[in-house]
Amino acid sequence: MPIFQDSNGLAVKFFIQKDIPQEIQAEVCETIAALGGRVESKVPRAGYVLVQPGTAEEERLRLCWSTPDRPERYFVPYTYVEACKIHGMLLKQIFVHEGQPIRMHIDSSIANVNARAALSTRIMHSGGDPTASAQSARVILADPNTDVFQHLVKTYQGEPDKYVESYLWVKKCIEKGAVIYTPMVYKNPGGRRPGEERTQFTEDDEEHLCNWIAAKIPYKETGGRTGNRLYQQLCEMASDPEYAWATRHTWQSWRERYKKNCARLDARISEIVEQKKPAHGEKGQYGYVRKPEEKPKRVRKKARNNSDNGTVPGPSNIGEEIDPFPVPVPVALPGMAGVLTAVGGPNDGFNPMMYVPGPPPIFQHMQVPTGSPMDIAVARQNAIEEEMEDDENEWPIREGNAPTPGWAKRKPEEHEEEGPIKRQRTSKSPAQNGEEQPALHVVDQTVRDIAQEFRFTVEEVQEYYDKCGDAERTKQRFKKMRDALTALED
Repeated sequence: MPIFQDSNGLAVKFFIQKDIPQEIQAEVCETIAALGGRVESKVPRAGYVLVQPGTAEEERLRLCWSTPDRPERYFVPYTYVEACKIHGMLLKQIFVHEGQPIRMHIDSSIANVNARAALSTRIMHSGGDPTASAQSARVILADPNTDVFQHLVKTYQGEPDKYVESYLWVKKCIEKGAVIYTPMVYKNPGGRRPGEERTQFTEDDEEHLCNWIAAKIPYKETGGRTGNRLYQQLCEMASDPEYAWATRHTWQSWRERYKKNCARLDARISEIVEQKKPAHGEKGQYGYVRKPEEKPKRVRKKARNNSDNGTVPGPSNIGEEIDPFPVPVPVALPGMAGVLTAVGGPNDGFNPMMYVPGPPPIFQHMQVPTGSPMDIAVARQNAIEEEMEDDENEWPIREGNAPTPGWAKRKPEEHEEEGPIKRQRTSKSPAQNGEEQPALHVVDQTVRDIAQEFRFTVEEVQEYYDKCGDAERTKQRFKKMRDALTALED
């Protein structure tokens, strides 16, 4: 089965950003057609919008056509088509959360420029956004063999919607076909130590204490409620305004208060847990830590001797662990207005390209701000593309004695081959009886109109349209051909 066909044999639909260079569009269209796909002149309801990352037109297309009610409409770089061809499969869009690309930050601890570029390309081809900052990203990718990685894990371990992962995590997710974050595993909280109360406890103190324990150790059978670290961690949080109340007592006093009143406080903790219903091992719970990274097996290299008869370590093999991606990141010529230019160095946060703003040649009627984000309402109001109709109109079903749908009719060649054997029809056709023929798909109708207007076969027009994907370009070509034929002398 061709790559760009679904399980029902229907072609996967693509829409191409209009200001991508024509030679690139023609090449992409040819590849899509060869792999069984279909390029549409309108934005498909379910399909792929091929864009050039980092351009103002890409931002406009996303604002206009990225909506929650169209979860099967994906925005990918135009190199996605070539990547699917290389892999021999339709790459799944897995890095998507609640209908939006998962924002990722590639940390500077991954210093290999080629590895960073390959990582970014893989993320984009699988639906993610690798251009986010560390503060706005949902996932931070770093080198687990550096001290920076452990620092990042410790910094963000209290944030439930932020994850620090190894650079190999992207490859694992793509191979498994799903986003699976590094799980939390239980670590023994430790033993006990006696303490004593020094300040009178209030009802608010006990309520705060119960909420803290309910958040960190919601289920008593897990253990650790009488350990030291739970209450030491509470006092370490005192610098946070939300936990300013923790300074009223020492960690020993908090622990002793719970220990002496555990029967009464456990009942209150159970009520809080019943309301929030947290799962075992949720991020942020006490005693659960990140599962250690699985270190890839490395081939030990012989250390080379230096001039002092000492040894120096061999180079890092991060470039070998992340296979270089054969598809280049879309980059245009530098220094020209309206194109992409490479910026940044190996130690900067990943920012593979920057858009140099210039006046868009096609969409001059729209005001495209360069310094501030576009307004969604304005962008959708000024959208120049049209959305395709429901697929039900494309594949109508015959009901009762209604005419046969266009897609179910035999091709003319089949009638010619079976002509001598087939019995002649004696009854009048629906068209002769005055019945209306079923509506053709807009693309098929356009191809037929061009063929009829310039007196070429439908197959000739269809073949060229499949290559270029542009109806107006197809019409101009066959007009020139007809003019050239007319101008020939007898």
